[in-house]
Amino acid sequence: MAERETIRCIVSGRVQGVWFRAGAQEQAQALGLDGHARNLPDGRVEVVAHGDAEALERLRQWLRHGTSNARVDELECDTVGTTPEPGFRIL
Repeated sequence: MAERETIRCIVSGRVQGVWFRAGAQEQAQALGLDGHARNLPDGRVEVVAHGDAEALERLRQWLRHGTSNARVDELECDTVGTTPEPGFRIL
């Protein structure tokens, strides 16, 4: 079984009000990841995802571009030591 880890990504740009969180949820669920996506007060989006490394890399690739209406200026991802609850939610 592949090793599982958790990442926390902060996405900057035009990422609120453009279905970014819903798109991230759709991608994460298709990849079998747990976690959440939420808007931050400063206009960025936080995505926390838990799963195998290959699925997390595929999610990172999607986050670099986002939905068709989004504009991603910056993506910062770090490994974190927490494990989210099962499922992927929009907070």
